[in-house]
Formats: sequence, C-alpha cells, structure tokens
Amino acid sequence: MLSDLSQGIKISITRSITTAFEHYMAKILWDEDAYKFEDFMHEWQKYISTNSSWYSKVSDEIKSSPEFHEELAVKINEVVKKILSEAPTPEQIDTLDQLQKELGTDYNYSFKAEAKFYIDLLTNQLKKKNN
Repeated sequence: MLSDLSQGIKISITRSITTAFEHYMAKILWDEDAYKFEDFMHEWQKYISTNSSWYSKVSDEIKSSPEFHEELAVKINEVVKKILSEAPTPEQIDTLDQLQKELGTDYNYSFKAEAKFYIDLLTNQLKKKNN
C-alpha cells in the first residue's frame, strides 16, 4: 500500500517521521533513558494531523488499513535507524568542541541530528550569555 502512493507522498511521510522524531528527541533533550516509543508515536500522530500535507491526501480507507499501518511501522523503524546511524560531521564536531569549551559544558552526542540539537542549544545559550 505504501509503495502504491506517489513519490511525493512517500517523501513527505519520511520527512514527517524525521521531523517528529527529531522534535520528540529535542523535547527529551536526547536522553535515551527518557525515550518512550509510545510518546514518540503520539508526537508523530500529532505532527501528521496538524503539520503534514500528506495526511489529508491519503484516503481514509488506506489510513485505516492494517497493512498500511504495518508498512508505516517498518518505514518508521527504517527512518529512525537511519537517523541513529548518521555520525556527526567533522564540522559539527569542531563546532561543538568550540561551543562546549567556551560554555564549559560536556554534552555527549553520537548522531548527526543530536549534534545539530546541541549546536542549536549551545549557540542559543551563548547568545543569551553575550547579551
């Protein structure tokens, strides 16, 4: 069923999973111990019903299909696995090293998206500190 959707909708589904996952992880400050799959799914469901263009383009018949939900579960796992396998870039590592040295922090990070979160967080802290 998922494969029968247009390429644009499939891309939008992937983007919605990525965005919701990164937003959820930011809410819990990338604390793996605080991660709850049910909470992430609630975050994703809220996101797709309010912010995602693809959700209204898929028929209610497809959305209520158990097969569609099974395929979505596989897609969600694939997207999350990809996010959690992308290492931070050398530029992100350098930026974080510099920011953490300047702010006296010692955050651990393992993933590109997590590094982006900490760069944003520390950059905002630095701006507040300098104002």
